Amino acid sequence: MSAVSGPRQRLPVAVLGATGAVGQTFVRLLAGHPWFELAEVAASERSAGRRYGGAVHWIEGSMPAPAAGLEILPCDPAAVRSRVVFCALDAAAAAEIEPLFAQSGALVFSNAKSYRMDADVPLVIPEVNAAHLGILAVQRERRGWPGGIVTNANCAAIVATVALAPLHAAFGLDRVFVTTMQAVSGAGYPGVAALDILGNVIPWIADEEPKIEGELPKMLGRFEAGSLVAAGFRVSAHANRVPVEHGHTVCLTVGFERRVTSAECIAALDSWTVPEEIRALPSSPARALVVTHSADRPQPRRDVNEGGGMTVLVGRVRPDPLLDVRMVALGHNTIRGAAGASLLNAELLAARGQLPS
Repeated sequence: MSAVSGPRQRLPVAVLGATGAVGQTFVRLLAGHPWFELAEVAASERSAGRRYGGAVHWIEGSMPAPAAGLEILPCDPAAVRSRVVFCALDAAAAAEIEPLFAQSGALVFSNAKSYRMDADVPLVIPEVNAAHLGILAVQRERRGWPGGIVTNANCAAIVATVALAPLHAAFGLDRVFVTTMQAVSGAGYPGVAALDILGNVIPWIADEEPKIEGELPKMLGRFEAGSLVAAGFRVSAHANRVPVEHGHTVCLTVGFERRVTSAECIAALDSWTVPEEIRALPSSPARALVVTHSADRPQPRRDVNEGGGMTVLVGRVRPDPLLDVRMVALGHNTIRGAAGASLLNAELLAARGQLPS
């Protein structure tokens, strides 16, 4: 693999919502990053002014030492000087705060749902639809700001989209039925009460099904003539919370524009290649998509950390008696489905020399 040219020196970046579960994942993934340096952390007014190490309830592993001494800033572009901003705020806060940063000249890489479905906001998985970043120029012109907002999708939608992208490219999707089994870490911290989730399945996650149903066609659509054109296939989703720590499992039943066999699907999945520009990014796994041929895989406990949490695994590809094919996909929800997804988006723009400094 050839090297990709990144910035000459590490760019200072900020994390908004740094005390939450996804914010902590950003902090962890940025530790020792070759292109980016965590320079600032920001959170709510309750935490502002305190040292990060003393204010955060750290959830997983060890807190990176450089982050512990950072002062928590308010989520205000007057206080945060970094021009590359990763946002892990909840949707209500992000809706107000992200445009302020874009107006100030910052490029915001957002995990929130607030602007994902806006016509001029790219909803990006680099391996799948990097061309959609072209809408940024339209966004800046329409909104009159020098910065911008780039979003990554809902965590379950990312897993499903990576699994479906090779099949849509090869055969054209017509109908997709999606059933998710989503890990408790997707609910943040402290998340779901133990007495609600232990030994249980909760068959509802607020706003999750509409996100999946809307985001898949947008990501698998086209950028042409200055517009994002959604793909024409239909999606029906069922979302469930299950007692798993990390890893969203997504069961997919797929109908295509023509009759397609499971053998054809396996061949398309196995042969899918990612552009060299993407594969050489620092956070890119050796393989973004892995097909497992074991009858009982993928499994969150065994497979969720494949590729440092950035690989989507697909298994149980088999014929379906109603449509064409059914299969199971798995991905790490806070890495591939959240912080790692934003980080990869930023790396791609860094490699292209399109980040503000």
